[in-house]
Amino acid sequence: MLTHWVVMPTCLPQVLRRCHTCASGRFRADGKFRVNANHKLIDAWLLALCTTCGATTKLTVLERRNVRSVRPALLDRMHANDPALAAELLQDPALLRRNRVSVDWDGAWRLDTGAGAPDRPDGDVLDVSVRFAARIPVRPVRLIAEGCGLSRGEVERLIVEGKVVSAVRLGGRTSGDFTFLLKR
Repeated sequence: MLTHWVVMPTCLPQVLRRCHTCASGRFRADGKFRVNANHKLIDAWLLALCTTCGATTKLTVLERRNVRSVRPALLDRMHANDPALAAELLQDPALLRRNRVSVDWDGAWRLDTGAGAPDRPDGDVLDVSVRFAARIPVRPVRLIAEGCGLSRGEVERLIVEGKVVSAVRLGGRTSGDFTFLLKR
């Protein structure tokens, strides 16, 4: 029987960047944008606040773009401070690379297994499909441990014994959908 799990974001991730005021390394984005037009050119930034001192940093979204080249729906979403747009932008690798930042998803996601830990008799096989609602890099071992109610050490032991099988590498991080079989 195929079981479906979903990795869902619960809030926006923290932005990892050095603060110019207090040397902290974490910023919290809350979905606020700043848009500035100068004649026919437009600039737009996603604002983030330092978690320690509250200083503001700007992540460049648009830079010196012609106003007519920007979709009106995008401008409306920025003027409305759309948090869904902020979530989309914080998952965009090009925007993160351009601003020389990375994001930290610790504590900003949850695993929805539908029910609790699966109850099954010994000798049964659990076939699980894991889907990601957002690009959240997570170790598959952590997801399997949390979803099945096991420790990470026990999951790693089951992998070595060949009782947890998957087409993806279970040792590193992944942000893409995968399936695995758990034989007990």
